[in-house]
Amino acid sequence: MKIFNIIFAVLFVVFAALQYNDPDPYIWMPIYLLAAFICWMGARKKFFPVLTLVGLLIYAFYALYLFFEKDGVIDWVAEHNAENIAGQMKAATPWIEDTREFFGLVLTSFALLMNYFYWKRLKKKA
Repeated sequence: MKIFNIIFAVLFVVFAALQYNDPDPYIWMPIYLLAAFICWMGARKKFFPVLTLVGLLIYAFYALYLFFEKDGVIDWVAEHNAENIAGQMKAATPWIEDTREFFGLVLTSFALLMNYFYWKRLKKKA
């Protein structure tokens, strides 16, 4: 779990840095930096279960919103035939931007969920 957390912490810091040129970096930089912090602390076996759950809930609800909104993931699949979202760095269309954001939230949610369950397992053993 330590290696998992270190890898994800580094990835999330890189993702946060890449948000600098994003139209809304004030939203996405904190999202990725919170996930990086939780993963980094998890690698050091220091857990913040309440913060992890709050982050997880926010990320999950935001992901659900991006999934169903106009120009969201459903629209990307149904209306735009799941066109390539990694073809170019700049998202030229709103459905590509929203779909990328959705997958970013899924990835951060996964990392937080893994940390929460790992903390629960350690707590149960103790």
